[in-house]
Amino acid sequence: MAIKPRLSFIQIWNMSFGFLGIQMGFALQNANASRILQIFGANVEELSWFWIVAPLTGMIVQPIIGHYSDKTWTRLGRRRPYFLAGALLASVGLILMPQADMFIAFLPALWVGAGFLMIMDASFNIAMEPFRALVADKLPGDQTTLGFSIQTVLIGIGAVIGSWLPWAVTNWFGVANTAEPGSVPPSLIISFVCGAVVLIATILITVITTKEYTPEETAVFEEEFEKSIASPTEGKGMSQIAKDIASMPTTMKQLGLVQFFSWFALFGMWVYTTPAIAHHIWGLPVDDNSSQAYQNAGDWVGIIFGVYNLVSAIYAFLLPSIAAKIGRKQTHAVSLFIGGLGLISMYFAPDKYWLIGSMFGVGIAWASILAMPYAILAGSIPLKKMGIYMGLFNFFIVFPQIVNATIGGPIVKNLYGGNPMYAIVTSGVFMLLAAFSLRYVRDNDDPVLST
Repeated sequence: MAIKPRLSFIQIWNMSFGFLGIQMGFALQNANASRILQIFGANVEELSWFWIVAPLTGMIVQPIIGHYSDKTWTRLGRRRPYFLAGALLASVGLILMPQADMFIAFLPALWVGAGFLMIMDASFNIAMEPFRALVADKLPGDQTTLGFSIQTVLIGIGAVIGSWLPWAVTNWFGVANTAEPGSVPPSLIISFVCGAVVLIATILITVITTKEYTPEETAVFEEEFEKSIASPTEGKGMSQIAKDIASMPTTMKQLGLVQFFSWFALFGMWVYTTPAIAHHIWGLPVDDNSSQAYQNAGDWVGIIFGVYNLVSAIYAFLLPSIAAKIGRKQTHAVSLFIGGLGLISMYFAPDKYWLIGSMFGVGIAWASILAMPYAILAGSIPLKKMGIYMGLFNFFIVFPQIVNATIGGPIVKNLYGGNPMYAIVTSGVFMLLAAFSLRYVRDNDDPVLST
């Protein structure tokens, strides 16, 4: 069997460099989208509903993007056209979402802002999954953990910059973080525009420096591998996608439960942290969305989100060596357990600085979530199906977000008495369930354990 050549560190770094820009934009969205929607008039219990369209779109789009990226071959290759297009669309959303009040002559700013959130999040998903497939396309099996870990490092760096940027724009450059009621502060608008510029620049670096294997080269690499892993007969379009779903690898199904609990927890954290911190730490009423104290709380959420992403970037360097010693499953389980404890500890925070420690735990879990499931999954997928199955795997990311978006608001309103901090605690419990459910996963390609 022809073995894919090993790549140097700098080659793997360049191949994933666009993820830095993607995650910078993603971090700006995660830390500030709820804040922006509240400025435009959304109530706390409505926030999850405004987030629902984005993962729903991703669930539909991702398998289609994955399927056609497997079949595509252009002058740019088969993965690069998709994450380049996704980056361009995401940049539009980044620039226009915080300026949605420009369109109030046509629609309420809240609805326009929610629409750009949908475009932005769906576009991030379009860009992300071909990057995952590209790593699996290019790297031999013994380098996949390293490849996904480097992606996690770049994700962490980009997310730290994106999370801290609004605070830095205000505190280093004196740009106001307040505005008239119903308008987004200038510091956020500038930060989102910067995120769009960096996103395009980093994607272009990957496009220019990375060469994909041709279909002929890929066929040589996969010839023997296909003999050991069943692959469905080929069809066309949606019929083939349906066949691929029916033939989903067992490991992928098992990881689905882990992903459900993990991403249910993350979605709750992203949606409710700003109102939870403003209410729980700053002592503000839950309907306060324009005071100076609320804006300061929002800036602090960016700081602590930057902390978890910084921890993630550092911890990602350690993941390959830890996994080599105790196995990928055990590494992921321990990381998720620490993250769950971190989220739950936010309830007991006596002041805002305690939250920095809470985010250390979240950062460890986040690094593992971004790397280990993909490293485990890659060993069970035929190479020529990498795009479609990485796209289908996104279903296990977006479905729990849709569930949380559907039930999260009513639960906060009717069960938690409007207190969003209980939603954060619930996220911590779900993270612990994710750690426990890893006991049911089989890792076919783990160099240490195969159970």
